[in-house]
Amino acid sequence: MDPLSVLRDFTIRGEVDKIIRVNEEFRFGTDYSFPCSVETTYRSKQGNLYTLETLVFYIQNHHLKHTDYMHKSLSLRVPAVTFTDRKPLLDYLNGKVSTSDSIVWNPPMFPDEFRPDPFGFDPDSSKPKGNTNDVVLDEIGYTHFDIKDKEIEFADYLGILRSIEKPLKDREGILECKNRDFYSVLVASTKRVEEKQRLESQQRKDGLVAKSRLMGAEERGLGLNYGEETMGYDSKPKMHLKGSKLGEGVPIILVPSAFQTLITIYNVKEFLEDGVFVPTDVKVKQMKGARPECVTVQKKFSRDRDRVVTAYEVRDKPSVLKSEDWDRVVAVFVLGKEWQFKDWPFKDHVEIFNRIIGFFMRFEDDSVESAKIVKQWNVKIISISKNKRHQDRAAALEVWDRLEEFVRGRSHS
Repeated sequence: MDPLSVLRDFTIRGEVDKIIRVNEEFRFGTDYSFPCSVETTYRSKQGNLYTLETLVFYIQNHHLKHTDYMHKSLSLRVPAVTFTDRKPLLDYLNGKVSTSDSIVWNPPMFPDEFRPDPFGFDPDSSKPKGNTNDVVLDEIGYTHFDIKDKEIEFADYLGILRSIEKPLKDREGILECKNRDFYSVLVASTKRVEEKQRLESQQRKDGLVAKSRLMGAEERGLGLNYGEETMGYDSKPKMHLKGSKLGEGVPIILVPSAFQTLITIYNVKEFLEDGVFVPTDVKVKQMKGARPECVTVQKKFSRDRDRVVTAYEVRDKPSVLKSEDWDRVVAVFVLGKEWQFKDWPFKDHVEIFNRIIGFFMRFEDDSVESAKIVKQWNVKIISISKNKRHQDRAAALEVWDRLEEFVRGRSHS
């Protein structure tokens, strides 16, 4: 009887606890004994035959999770059963299935198992009686098999098979997948990296353009604001001011990061530069690449064509602003929720809207309740139509006019 069949028989009978290891062999009660390292007829999906030691260890620990089972097998240096083989092997050993495709039906020759014969053993003799083959126990306890005083020579069938087998694949070939082309994955990932680099490059370019315009305005003696009596003020204005005055650098406009508001980081550029409102969800679908961290907007249209074009940074993450950045914040599009101003460096709404001009965008047919809280603040409410896009330009101009007037007053204060 082969080791796999004996192990299955003991498992079905619930006598796994009777399998005892003595030195380098397993003894199945008083019936059978096999070497621990003998290969069974159960082949893994990886192609190798499991040893009896591996199967006995698994059936004694199959209740463990696979990770715990693997840790235990590694600590005891016992080869483990693979995850994919666990369930089919357990079903076969428990008798749930009568056979398995993993069983090799022409296995290599196994040595005769040791079958103690309590009735045929003579304590005065080193040879038990009653067996066809003569079994000799040496002083150490190892078993030698003799037939007519000649030692049995077992053929190394596994060695013979390995000597004539022809390898079909090496370790690299195993990783290849038939009829699968991963070139499209490479192209997609490369495009994502290129798009991200393009976006970062564009953001840097926008920042440089804004900076160059500011420097150009200074050289021409023109400021960021448009005076009624003059085109500018001091030839080299200093904007690093304290209190409510404007800080040095490109002015900042804050927009909500939530999608509930009409103006977001996604559509603010079209609204302020082109005078066209595009819903945020439409812009998100059109946009390729990562979400922008900062957008530079410029006033490209005006009632007065001779006025200087001014650049602004639009951001939607106030939490990343430094203390000196807050001196550059000139406007905010409000959501109408108190939590929008959490952790802002101001004590209340009065201080916020004295230092920063607020805008609340709404559809003209929205209910009054939508602006109930906003009406308590010093905020300018801008209404646009849901369908008449030609009216967006007037709304955008109103934002620019209010913003320029506010910046003018703050710079001169």
